[in-house]
Amino acid sequence: MTSTPLACHPHDHSHCVASALATADDLCARSGARLTSLRRRVLELVWASHRPLGAYDILGVLSVEDGRRAAPPTVYRALDFLLEHGLIHRLASLNAFIGCNHPGQVHQGHFLICRQCGTAIEVEQPAIGAAIIAAASEVGFVVEGQMVEVVGLCAQCREAA
Repeated sequence: MTSTPLACHPHDHSHCVASALATADDLCARSGARLTSLRRRVLELVWASHRPLGAYDILGVLSVEDGRRAAPPTVYRALDFLLEHGLIHRLASLNAFIGCNHPGQVHQGHFLICRQCGTAIEVEQPAIGAAIIAAASEVGFVVEGQMVEVVGLCAQCREAA
């Protein structure tokens, strides 16, 4: 039996953010990667909620709340760094980014995305990946990566309806 992901419950995101930043500091220190103040701030913004953020959403916060004059390429470079180091995921269907619940661990991205509130939940179900690999193998296809995005209604939105 699996526990209900934290994203499914109302909570203070400051713990999520603090944990993500501490993990990023540790992973970057161990790998010799440089977590600049901008990269760190972008990661913080991505983790500020469990709703995926687009690059221009991030750029807007940086310019309005932080007073930074960051250009889109600067934000995209920060996002590329965070993706490369496994600290975030890109949700292709939304062209947006979400914090990774398992940084430092090799895994595939499997997400449940609420079409109403926008919450995205990373699920860890090895059977999903195994089923994809098995189906691909049957037709001679070699899987190089997986990103599964399932759209529906979260429990809170379903109950509210």
